[in-house]
Amino acid sequence: MLQLAEVIISVILAIPVFYLVMRYNLHMFQLNGYKNNEQRSWIRKNLRKQLMLIFPGLAGVFLMLFPVDWLMIVLCIYWLIVIKYYSYLRKSNVKKKLVFTKRVQRLIVTDLVINLIVIIPVIYFLGYLYLPAVLGLLIPLQAVLLLLVNVINRPIEKAVNRYFINDAKKKLKQASGLTVIGVTGSYGKTSVKFYLQALLQGHFNVLVTPESYNTPMGVVKTIRESLQPTHELFVCEMGARYVGDIKEICEIVHPVHGVITSIGPQHLETFGGMEHIVDTKFELADALPEGGLLFLNGDNEWIVKKSSKEGKQKEQTAVMGDRKIIFYRNQSSGEGYRAGNLQLSQLGTEFDVTAPDGETETFQTRLVGEHNVINIIGAIAVAHTLGIPLKELKVPVRRLQPIPHRMQMLEQGNVTIVDDAYNSNPVGSKAAVETLAMFDGIRILITPGMVELGKEEDSYNYKFGTYAAKCCDYILLVGREHVRPIQEGAVENGFDEKKCLVYDGLKDALAFAYSIKGDGHKYILLENDLPDNY
Repeated sequence: MLQLAEVIISVILAIPVFYLVMRYNLHMFQLNGYKNNEQRSWIRKNLRKQLMLIFPGLAGVFLMLFPVDWLMIVLCIYWLIVIKYYSYLRKSNVKKKLVFTKRVQRLIVTDLVINLIVIIPVIYFLGYLYLPAVLGLLIPLQAVLLLLVNVINRPIEKAVNRYFINDAKKKLKQASGLTVIGVTGSYGKTSVKFYLQALLQGHFNVLVTPESYNTPMGVVKTIRESLQPTHELFVCEMGARYVGDIKEICEIVHPVHGVITSIGPQHLETFGGMEHIVDTKFELADALPEGGLLFLNGDNEWIVKKSSKEGKQKEQTAVMGDRKIIFYRNQSSGEGYRAGNLQLSQLGTEFDVTAPDGETETFQTRLVGEHNVINIIGAIAVAHTLGIPLKELKVPVRRLQPIPHRMQMLEQGNVTIVDDAYNSNPVGSKAAVETLAMFDGIRILITPGMVELGKEEDSYNYKFGTYAAKCCDYILLVGREHVRPIQEGAVENGFDEKKCLVYDGLKDALAFAYSIKGDGHKYILLENDLPDNY
């Protein structure tokens, strides 16, 4: 029979195991946006990571029936192994740490209450000897219990969110002189948002959503904490993973003008198809009032097709309902704001911009890559339409700084890190390696591949490999799950297999990149950085 000392030791070891298992799954749940469907999908894809929890569950069942000493000793030893393993998982997931928000705290409280509801009757009716057994059963359940906890807490979370949203709406109504500009797109929206801030702040008092705050509650937080009566413009970034996400944000902020930076295959796993992505981005257009201006990337085929269908015209003068469409372009022909005389180098970019009224100016920027140009033109189009002459925008454009983790150049002696690690996509990844090809030196790509592309993921990663093969001297792939198509795409298109290597972690890939010998400066492109839940 079990002795008191064995029970105490087992419980002492089980408590940190309980915490670490719950914390890890809670961290993943936060990264999955507290959405049960995404958490269930993550659990299915990552079953192997937590298979070791099967034994404590089986041991718990056995101890409930046969409380024997030897199994208790084995379980105590196993708890030590689990502590070490989940401590490793916790340390390896540091890109975006678990934030103990009020919502997380409420989830923890509800989780503990549910566990106590199970534990207390077991101790009361069966005795303390069964406590290690019931803990052995409850600890593995932490991997799925959060789904139930989230359902239980849903009415509370809705009430809390409703209060904050109403408070933000009230504050917006009090800002009578405020004009809201919504910015959305599959990619480029964060860059355009900050470019707008840089170009507009010399003439207007501008508020922008910070960092990548682009969810309803992120926007609400910005309004409640940062909006002042003196603000004249609020540039609001709007992100989406599901149909209706943009509409939800628009119903909070009521944008007057809108910018759709791009539409492409991103978050296909949650959207379910390109048609849904297109419709979701154009929820911003639907929300604009009479007289509102809609700025559209005229180089993007999905945008042009949708706007042509809705506006029944293809030119800058097209009207979508009561909203006027203003295109901005780099590669395509047509009306609107147009770029010309583009000159690219590893030191920066120079180009002309011609406005619809014929005004033309030459702009220079330290930002590298042709894909940056279309985002800058979009910001110029908005600023100029709001009354700022092109000539007065030349200095702000020249002073534009790269957005962190978006083709950000970091000099380290004989090595330049080109940090494009934020949320890669098929269009952006192609542009990034083509920009890398312009550099005169040893060009090294490090990438874990692209995710959240649904059934097309392997196909897009294969194409990425074909692009990289033409632009890179070395291709270093991180991880085993997502990179096989990239390697196949590169090698099948003539890339040297000995220079296309796979590593388990970023540190190993970087170490090899730094060790590469050869003449010339090294350029290391970090393309995409998978979030912790991948």
